[in-house]
Amino acid sequence: MGSAAPAAGSLRARYLVYFQYRGTDFNGVVAVRGAQRAVGAVGVQNFLEEAAERLNPVVPIKFTISSRTDAGVHALSNAAHMDVQRRADQLPLSPEVMTKALNTHLKHPAIRVLQTFRVPGDFHARHAATSRTYLYRLATGCPTYNQLSVFERDRCWALRAECLDVAAMQEAAQHLIGTHDFSAFQSAGSPTTRTVRTLRVVSIVPEPAGPFLLPQESRRLRFWNMEFESQSFLYRQVRRMTAVLVAVGLGALTPAQVKAILESRDPMGWSQTCMAPAQGLFLKSVLYGSLEWNPASTQEENQGFQGQGSHRSNQRLEARA
Repeated sequence: MGSAAPAAGSLRARYLVYFQYRGTDFNGVVAVRGAQRAVGAVGVQNFLEEAAERLNPVVPIKFTISSRTDAGVHALSNAAHMDVQRRADQLPLSPEVMTKALNTHLKHPAIRVLQTFRVPGDFHARHAATSRTYLYRLATGCPTYNQLSVFERDRCWALRAECLDVAAMQEAAQHLIGTHDFSAFQSAGSPTTRTVRTLRVVSIVPEPAGPFLLPQESRRLRFWNMEFESQSFLYRQVRRMTAVLVAVGLGALTPAQVKAILESRDPMGWSQTCMAPAQGLFLKSVLYGSLEWNPASTQEENQGFQGQGSHRSNQRLEARA
């Protein structure tokens, strides 16, 4: 999204805003406009922009979202940039004040602004991202949905199986890591024509039992975390890769068949018939090579915006590929 020229007699400042949300109540992160909004559909962006308008800008504020998420998908940390134009006699708000102001005016309890940074006027939250990581949560040992803790509903994919063949899933994941044409894992109807992506990390690890399970439930239920990292993903690529890897874990596919699905490049093939539910998916982080801030890091590790010449984060990410 391009930015409008500053209004006469106003000053423009661009901010990068990190925010999180529980996606259950939203029609995705992107704003819903027009007739859809009239019938009650709403995006996270709608609430962010409504909060920003309470800052009394000279021109309306629009958020440019880094990473789109579907209805029901959550975000531990998403990002967006916005331009704020104030009158010439008003100094730009500091990032700290901006964070507090947005949170004060947010009207939905499932959204929170994490951190705000001043960035150069040509910074773009979507194009400048060097890494995106998604987390998918699985639960095994749940024969029916009502046997899942109410505190875990809408936050994981509850599987009826008692266990998963994690070793086979990890073997299958090795076929996905690297640079490939992921056409077979892209949802039909996507406008993207460039389907080559580099998947740097796929991990499948057990999640420690949390405080929300009763003792008898912790003996039956087991949780697993799957993480995927790339600079960018195709439309619904993570949910389709998750579904295929879970099929391997359940014995419905072999690792060799996953390789064949990938190499088929067929967007209407096997993976189109199977997609993991939205509620188990979390956007975990969006990183920038010039911004050494990671919501998963400690405050001491986060150095803030370093300028366009810093490549330290890029080097760290490439070492993991």
